[in-house]
Amino acid sequence: MNRDARYSIPEGFRASFALPTNASGIAAVKLFYAPPSPYVRKSLVFAHELGLRERIELVPAAAHPINRDRNVVAHNPLGKIPTLIADDGTALYDSHTICEYLNEQGKGNLIPTQGPARWAALTEHALADGILDAAVLVRYETVLRPEALRWNDWITGQMEKITSSLDLIERRVAGFGDRVDLGTISVGCALGYLDLRYASLAWRDKRPSAAAWFERFGARPSMVATQPTA
Repeated sequence: MNRDARYSIPEGFRASFALPTNASGIAAVKLFYAPPSPYVRKSLVFAHELGLRERIELVPAAAHPINRDRNVVAHNPLGKIPTLIADDGTALYDSHTICEYLNEQGKGNLIPTQGPARWAALTEHALADGILDAAVLVRYETVLRPEALRWNDWITGQMEKITSSLDLIERRVAGFGDRVDLGTISVGCALGYLDLRYASLAWRDKRPSAAAWFERFGARPSMVATQPTA
């Protein structure tokens, strides 16, 4: 069975997920978000690129691994952001799912459907999210965990994931060209998060190709509009 067909959404179910519109023709979907979140940023870049940003209401959230935001948990038991809520209360999460949803609603081509382009985009997306997962874990370890309980070997291991992934991006980036898809958007958001939270890493110093690509890609209106803040 074709993989895409096996996981395709039945038409009746698909219709219930369509972006609803209010009297002015603007959709009434809500997105739980926080400005620093790179996962939220990925979703919002998709929305901008697909012309859907004005159809999404942003709802501030305070996602936290311990003191969980109950407003988010009421819709998403994981308590994570981004979480998107349709006007009928249907919740969609995580960022990859939301990007898939937005791409479908906007009739976009930001997620290649087959062939080498698909596997490249999905692999780059996984690589970028791996960087973010490691970076967030280090931040939890160094900011939230009591100092006496911090595990330096854990921090070192997570940071090694980040640096080795950056080295791979440096080797792959020549193939990015002018692509704007799930892969390159995810990489761009990951690099932006490192700038925000790990400026001392100075990832550009040994990766000139990735730095040059990010300077161009980061100038896209969708990236400028979603620039993260602490």
